[in-house]
Amino acid sequence: MKRFPGSFSLLGGVIGAVLILLWVGADGYKQTLVTTTATYALIALGMYVPYLMAGSLSMAYGAYAGIGGYAVGLISSKSGLPLVVAWIVGPIVAAAVAVLLGLATRRLSGFFLAAVTLLFGMAFTAWLVDAEGISGGSAGLGSLRKLNLFGWQPDHYDVVVGSTVVVCVIAFLLDRLRMSPWGVIVRTMRDAPRAVEAAGVRVPVMNLVSLAIGAAIAAVGGGLFTYSAGSVTPDTFTLNLVFLAIFMPLIGGSATPWGAVLGAVIAVELTLNFPAVETSGTLILALGVLVILLVAPQGVIGYANRLVRLINNAGGRRG
Repeated sequence: MKRFPGSFSLLGGVIGAVLILLWVGADGYKQTLVTTTATYALIALGMYVPYLMAGSLSMAYGAYAGIGGYAVGLISSKSGLPLVVAWIVGPIVAAAVAVLLGLATRRLSGFFLAAVTLLFGMAFTAWLVDAEGISGGSAGLGSLRKLNLFGWQPDHYDVVVGSTVVVCVIAFLLDRLRMSPWGVIVRTMRDAPRAVEAAGVRVPVMNLVSLAIGAAIAAVGGGLFTYSAGSVTPDTFTLNLVFLAIFMPLIGGSATPWGAVLGAVIAVELTLNFPAVETSGTLILALGVLVILLVAPQGVIGYANRLVRLINNAGGRRG
């Protein structure tokens, strides 16, 4: 029977998701950890396409997640529209902002691109504080209404399940996108942009598309976290989250989007759910990234794949 590309990764992701949901159960704290992990994973997945596939490091993902979060907050508190509309409007607005920012910074790369987009993220946060009539100022927006789908209102555990499913679906789709002809062109563009241009592909357009995809995914994560928390403030999506999202794929494995998901699980476990290092989880995480880059440059998944190959080779020699 012919298997489709990425099926083994999908199977591993589904098994991991089921185990996490069984571990969570009715524990409210664990449910909060999983929704936080899903948010981290979605922001990291959002960075995967422009950063690891296209080679364009943007630091504005806190703003994109904030757009998704405030879309949920504004539609919930200041309109009578169905709340599900927020997960349509938020990603579209975030993608549009990413394209505009990409056009403004199209001649920048490396450190300069990271610096300018970092400043944009900071300016967006400052604007949210000043725009009290829209964003609620520094207090943000709270007491958000519940999602209503044809009379059904999901409880917290339903949100956890839905978040896990969304992460798995997006990771799988990005994995397929990575292996598609478009994904091959984007990855080649990262290493040899002139060769891609010579083949008739517009590299700037491809960059803008990758930025739009990443921003939309991050906005989905921002909306998810806002709905789960029931409120959003200008400080909800900080630069700390953006920096963590950069390292998540490196921890889990940069060769596949599933590495970003695994990296998010490890990051949350170390920084939020490991009592032994709860006061220094970020430091432990930083040291872990250093060790992984030295010992397993392709991340945990890459190292696991290497071990599997070694075991298979050893079994083949014995046979």
